[in-house]
Amino acid sequence: MKSRDTLVRLKRFQADEKRRRVVQLNTMIAEFMRISNELDREISHEEQRANISDPNHFAYPTYARAARTRRDNIVASLNELRGQLEDAEAQLKEANEELAKAQTQEARDRGAERMIEVVAERRHAEHAFRRGV
Repeated sequence: MKSRDTLVRLKRFQADEKRRRVVQLNTMIAEFMRISNELDREISHEEQRANISDPNHFAYPTYARAARTRRDNIVASLNELRGQLEDAEAQLKEANEELAKAQTQEARDRGAERMIEVVAERRHAEHAFRRGV
């Protein structure tokens, strides 16, 4: 059935889009984690260089303070991305289930169509036999 084939293609496209979104979010999370880790190293290095690790100390390095703020913003973004990833994974699972249903229905329809063809061929053969052909 043409409409069923179109439905399967649509569901496949939707599932692929959801999969791309999950991959994109995972990539962003990995990049943000890398940046956060790099900032942690830079903060630590700057604190060791200044021999001051208390951010409330009046002589705490300005660069370390700015890096901390940036790192904290990135960690907040990471947490938001993780929430988005959970939603995207749930949407992907749902899209894959819908695709599987559509594919199953398409396979059933093809089987039914084939069965109708077989029955029609048998009837035609019986009719031809009865006519003596």
